[in-house]
Amino acid sequence: MADQDILHDTEQALATEAEATIEPPVSVFVHNDDVTPYDFVIVALQRFFDLTPLAAEHVTYMAHVSGAAYVTTLPKSEAEKRVGRAHFAASLEGYPLTFTIEPE
Repeated sequence: MADQDILHDTEQALATEAEATIEPPVSVFVHNDDVTPYDFVIVALQRFFDLTPLAAEHVTYMAHVSGAAYVTTLPKSEAEKRVGRAHFAASLEGYPLTFTIEPE
């Protein structure tokens, strides 16, 4: 049974890698608003986009002063999944936090 699990995991990893090479990369941006707390944005960037604490703080600051900031580049389906999770988490707290996806 363990060999089957390893084989399945390997096949799944290869399928995900192949999908990433076929899908076009997209850029994810976070947008400033007057409601979402600064600290919530930092945590969301770390949790959903794997940014370091320092990088998340920098991106949050840039969005605060510029209105929007670049977060990361990902394959389209991965970006959509992460943005969806971040939007859902923000909505649970009643925050209008917005991420957008733009083609590279």
